[in-house]
Amino acid sequence: MDGFLFVTEVTKMLTKHIHKEMKSVLAIALFVISAVTYGQQDPLYTQYMYNKLAINPGYAGSHELFSIEALTRIQWVGMEGSPRTTSLSLHTPLRNPHIALGLYVYTDRLGPTVDYGIMGNFTYRIIFKNSKLSFGVNAGFKYYNIDFESLEAKDPGDIELINKVKNRAVPDVDFGIYYYTPKFYVGLSSKHLLQNQMSVSSSPAPDTKSSFSKLKRHFYGIGGAAFPLSKDLVFMPSLLVKLVEGAPVQLDVNTSFLILDVLTLGASYRTNAALAFLVSVNITRNLSIGYSYDIWFNRLQGYNKGSHEIRVGYDFNPFRNSRMLTPRYF
Repeated sequence: MDGFLFVTEVTKMLTKHIHKEMKSVLAIALFVISAVTYGQQDPLYTQYMYNKLAINPGYAGSHELFSIEALTRIQWVGMEGSPRTTSLSLHTPLRNPHIALGLYVYTDRLGPTVDYGIMGNFTYRIIFKNSKLSFGVNAGFKYYNIDFESLEAKDPGDIELINKVKNRAVPDVDFGIYYYTPKFYVGLSSKHLLQNQMSVSSSPAPDTKSSFSKLKRHFYGIGGAAFPLSKDLVFMPSLLVKLVEGAPVQLDVNTSFLILDVLTLGASYRTNAALAFLVSVNITRNLSIGYSYDIWFNRLQGYNKGSHEIRVGYDFNPFRNSRMLTPRYF
């Protein structure tokens, strides 16, 4: 949704119904939220390098296995109503090696608002000798809701609570191009191509217009590589670039090291926002788990204890052929 409109509507509503001692904290929180959500309408992922289907539809099938990735993120721990995101992605190549399918499902909570999404994926892959070029499309629906029942109203007859929100599901389409080799990848993608409108608030009064927010197109660039430094150590830098109208360009720069093909340690910097530390462990050839912790450098720094993100990845072979159950670097 349009973050500026969301903040304006919710600020007016919340300031009438929250306890007085919380208003100063809320004012600071909404200031930062407005700066972030005005342009950024998508969930934030620190471990984007493992969850690329959420960013680029062309990523589907790139493991050459049936891949499952589950992730949960708790942002700004200690602040009531802070963002919480849960996502699940599935993708696999078919027996026809040129085609891959996938599914991406998520919920993104912020205060009394919840954003749901379900996207089906189709990817066509051009196969070269040592690389692949993929063209992917995600198509599905987004559903946005404000839970007024979760608010503590001092005036139950308030017209803003009576009118509530007309919940609405809208279609959504993403497109991505993804090129990769065993040791290198790069991709470009655009999300919310339809730029549909989602209802925020409405009023039955004839002289009061409904308020709507519009999904803005998001553009992403991703890239990464693997540089073996020795038999037991691999250097794996990666980069995520986000671009959307109304917000500054945001960069996520990561440096990670894979040790003994088991343990990955890394750190990321998100421009003007946060420093993150990551760890991932390959429990078996099929199963991996990861954790990241973000330290935020903004006006909310004194009101939260950072952000936590946990993911679980599992790959298996649905085909009885020569494909290996060995995880790729990416």
